[in-house]
Amino acid sequence: MGLLRPSVGDMTNTDSAVQIPVRLNFDTRAADFSRAMSHLDRVATKELDRVGFDPRLRELVRIRASQINGCAYCIDMHTKDARAIGETEQRIYALPAWAETPYFTLRERAALAFTESVTLLAADHVPASSYAAVAAEFSPDEVAALLSLIVTINAWNVIAVSTRAWVPGSYQP
Repeated sequence: MGLLRPSVGDMTNTDSAVQIPVRLNFDTRAADFSRAMSHLDRVATKELDRVGFDPRLRELVRIRASQINGCAYCIDMHTKDARAIGETEQRIYALPAWAETPYFTLRERAALAFTESVTLLAADHVPASSYAAVAAEFSPDEVAALLSLIVTINAWNVIAVSTRAWVPGSYQP
């Protein structure tokens, strides 16, 4: 007697998915600001490129901040982008519990801890221990580029979560 195992297609069937309505077409209603956000994103990426920041770690940082902020669109986007550049499913799935897994280097752990501290700024104002850990693993230029990335993804998350301007699942790399 064989066991029937569901296929991935069965697990991701969206035929009966709940439609989450867009609250505000942000790109239309705040077109100049939306363009400025896109510019900010490009500048943050240039800073990351300038310091040679690992593209896979960039995506992990974007995913982790988006998980904390509950941004479905950004989680979808950045997990797709991470897989496209070779990030493993195991590490993506483990991100919510990164501190409890052996899958991340000390450098990645410092970046993820710093990401959480900055994203949750109101809770503890980025403790000295979090900053010291990231400063021990990254040069000052790398910390600045990482902070630029964290600020940018948090801003995108705020826009996406509050307006639901972009439909999760619609992003194609």
